[in-house]
Amino acid sequence: MRIPIFQVDAFTETLFGGNPAAVCPLDAWLPDATLQAIAAENNLSETAFFVRDGGDYRLRWFTPGAEVPLCGHATLASAFVIMTLLEGGRDEVTFHTLSGPLKVVPDGEGFAMTLPRRSLETVAPPAGLAGALGGAPESWLAGEREYVAVFDSEAAIRALTPDIRAFTAFDRSYVIATAPGERTDFVLRFFAPSVGVDEDPVTGSAQCVTAPYWAARLGRDTLTSHQASARGGDLRSTVLPGAVRVAGGCVLYLEGSIVVPR
Repeated sequence: MRIPIFQVDAFTETLFGGNPAAVCPLDAWLPDATLQAIAAENNLSETAFFVRDGGDYRLRWFTPGAEVPLCGHATLASAFVIMTLLEGGRDEVTFHTLSGPLKVVPDGEGFAMTLPRRSLETVAPPAGLAGALGGAPESWLAGEREYVAVFDSEAAIRALTPDIRAFTAFDRSYVIATAPGERTDFVLRFFAPSVGVDEDPVTGSAQCVTAPYWAARLGRDTLTSHQASARGGDLRSTVLPGAVRVAGGCVLYLEGSIVVPR
């Protein structure tokens, strides 16, 4: 059985930047074990699978180790594939997902998606987390799925050399480090070894919590950010009531097919 596959660099205007996502259109859902095996074989932060549902699509995301409830860059990449390669001329696409309906529209040279807005609260970090991160943040925040360490400078974010394996011992799946940016409103890094992603190159879903935090702190709703991973990527976010609109570019790297047993 042959399945189309596209590999797209998301949140970049330049090939080999941003975050690569594999995108696989399906006629019907395959067994979960097969979807997970494909994602593990691709060995990217995310492999996205979608199936048509009327004029919309059902969309699921898999890291090499697990299905996840939300992924921004693979959503952007999936919309790019649909609106530029499969159904050119569409002016929007809606994906039905574990995180509800996600709408994507063209935005300048790229695309913009509307993601759910989520809140953070100030916390004392669990014992060992600060040591695992390898830095001294000015404050700690926590959301439903993540710990967020707030630093005072971009240099501090870039200098972090965390013990990534140690993050798997804590009660949330993700650890985010963030700080004011030198050329953007804020910078961040994102670690998720418990779902098979040591450091994610660029994380659209992180904007669900970081953009509202920085919007409140900086006093404006439209923000630019840079994810300071080795590949790096740039995002534009607008904080809305109950949602965050996240935009960026996409570049096609690969188009082909994969072969799996029927």
